[in-house]
Amino acid sequence: MTYLTVLSSLCGGVLIGLAATILFYFNHRVAGISGIVAGLFKPWQYDSLWRLAFLIGLIMSASLWYLMGGFIHIKLDASYSLLAISGLLVGYGTRLGNGCTSGHGICGLARLSPRSMVATACFMVTAGITVYWVRHVI
Repeated sequence: MTYLTVLSSLCGGVLIGLAATILFYFNHRVAGISGIVAGLFKPWQYDSLWRLAFLIGLIMSASLWYLMGGFIHIKLDASYSLLAISGLLVGYGTRLGNGCTSGHGICGLARLSPRSMVATACFMVTAGITVYWVRHVI
């Protein structure tokens, strides 16, 4: 890991925390991506505009990083069908767990939510088992 990787990761984490704090302070909403996206699929409501703006900003951030000289390298070692199945499983797990990693791991832990602590522990244990399984068993 290089100094630049540590610095960009630190800056990214600070920006994510700042965005979550601003959203919670001004809108009293948790910055969980699954909840934000799910709210857009309901009939147009008073809060649809900020949800749309948040998602556009999330998508545009990669372009801004690239324009500022950042390097983006994406390598996919999986088929599109496997990616689609994985996405559906993530969506199912998000609904089952009443939120996603960003909602529970960033915002829920910051609010000391017991449900988020359990959910984040489950995410981390599952991730560890998955990495071990993929690297050492398969």
